[in-house]
Amino acid sequence: MHFGLWYPKEFGIETIVYADSDHARDYVDRKSTSGVCTFMGCCLTSWFSKKQTALAISTTEAEYVSAGKACQQALWMKQALIDYGIRLDNIPIMCDNKGAIDLSKNPVQHSRTKHIEIRHHFLRDNVQKGNISLEKVSSEDNIADILTKPLKREPFNYLRLGLEMMEQID
Repeated sequence: MHFGLWYPKEFGIETIVYADSDHARDYVDRKSTSGVCTFMGCCLTSWFSKKQTALAISTTEAEYVSAGKACQQALWMKQALIDYGIRLDNIPIMCDNKGAIDLSKNPVQHSRTKHIEIRHHFLRDNVQKGNISLEKVSSEDNIADILTKPLKREPFNYLRLGLEMMEQID
C-alpha cells in the first residue's frame, strides 16, 4: 500500500525484457505460468502474469513459451516507438533457462523439441532476424520471477527493488 513505481524525468530508451515461467505450478491442470516485465531505461513500462494455454511437457518448453510471449511484447514496443522516431535493434530478452536459449538459436528441429507447437517458434524466427536476442540471467536476478510464483521474503524484496518499486513518503 505504501509502495509505487518511480519514473524519473530523464531516463534512457534502451529496452530490456525479462521472461520467466513456473513449470506445472497449477495443481489442478498442471499448466505453467508465464511472467514478463518490460523496462525502458530503469522504468518498468509493462508487465503481465498469465497461465499458459497449453500444457508444457518440460521446464524448457514452459520457459520457451514465456520467452515467446516476451518477444511479442518486445516487438510491440519496438513498433510503438517507431511512431516517435525511435528505432530499437536487437532487444534483449533475459531468460534463466539455458535449454530455452539454446532452442531459440538452433534452427534444426530435434526429436526432443518436436512436441513444441510450431507457433512458439515465432521466437526462433525473430532471433534469427536480429529483432531480439535471448540472453542468460541468473534465476536469482530474473525480475519476472516475482510474477510466476510465491517467494520467500528476501527474494521477494530483492526482486521488488528490481522493479524499481519505492516506498512512498507522505
